[in-house]
Amino acid sequence: MRLFLYGTLLDADMLASKGGSAGLAARLVPATLRGWRRVAMRGGRYPTLCRHRTGSARGIVLAVPSRALARLAAYEGADYRLTKVVVETANGKTVARTWIAPGGTRLSWKE
Repeated sequence: MRLFLYGTLLDADMLASKGGSAGLAARLVPATLRGWRRVAMRGGRYPTLCRHRTGSARGIVLAVPSRALARLAAYEGADYRLTKVVVETANGKTVARTWIAPGGTRLSWKE
């Protein structure tokens, strides 16, 4: 499955640790998700996405095997739901899935 990552999993060490494979970081492709923006969750500890007509969220796309997907889903937790999105890469648009949690604030996520 192709994933769009935009938050804590952008860190290569975190991605390798939570995904169970150091090789995942070798597959990263920079991507932009238009029509959304990264916002803080209530409590401010993690980001989520909310629709925003003129916004965009930068992140990465990578293909993950099912075993890594299961581990990453466990890390994301029950609050986040996989949602189908279309992202832009240097090679054009591609369909991916991303985790989005309800309860985002209007406050931009600061990296």
